[in-house]
Amino acid sequence: MDDVTRATELIARSHRILALTGAGLSTASGIPDFRGPQGRWTQDPDAEKVSVLSYYLGDEDIRRKAWRIRATSPALTAQPNPAHRALVDLERARRLAGIVTQNTDGLHLVAGSDPAIVHEIHGNARQWRCEDCGETGPLSDMVERINAGDDDPRCPACDGITRATVILFEEMLDPAVLDASVKLAETADLVLAIGTSLTVHPVAGLVPYAFGHSAKVVIVNAQETPYDYLADAILRDPIEEVVPRLIAQGLGVERPGLGFPAPRA
Repeated sequence: MDDVTRATELIARSHRILALTGAGLSTASGIPDFRGPQGRWTQDPDAEKVSVLSYYLGDEDIRRKAWRIRATSPALTAQPNPAHRALVDLERARRLAGIVTQNTDGLHLVAGSDPAIVHEIHGNARQWRCEDCGETGPLSDMVERINAGDDDPRCPACDGITRATVILFEEMLDPAVLDASVKLAETADLVLAIGTSLTVHPVAGLVPYAFGHSAKVVIVNAQETPYDYLADAILRDPIEEVVPRLIAQGLGVERPGLGFPAPRA
């Protein structure tokens, strides 16, 4: 039995699937990986400073650079690709227990995934938040101000420092998001690890944790991962092609992208 057939059969007989998603899922939507060959941090090592809390809060020039990057980020206009939409089909078929994502682009939500089951470990770059009073809103509002010449936009409520709602280096991850992710790993019967190198913790650790709780593992990633040895099936094909095919076949749909109706309340 080849890996595609094995993965399809696992999806077909699983009812509490956990999808772990990483940068490889978003590259098909035109968002480069930070650390990939064409990634921002690879091409401009100094750019990593904009993601360090102490630099961001203490250096106005770093904040200006951060806002210039956000204003031109492809993530703001990126659209979900067929793999994002296939996960929505899996959810509507009542097979997807939850998504734990390392991505901050918000594309799972744009695709139509239920926010209640999407756990954004590193936050969401489509929203802004005031560091002082907690006011929040769509990042597009701040981008409009940047484009109008305000290169370090302050909070409209209290004039505090504003930022995207992503987790920066030196910050703690949200305990509630972590707890929900761990509970999903404890109860999943199948883990679909999609587009993640499985080298960044704590997300990477969810794979062996779920495996230890009897979950099967399918890995879809272009490169090897440290947890390939736990996988029942490994796919190296382009994510936007293979994930919709696996899910469609696993759900008994003749072709990818057919879509499932939203479940009745």
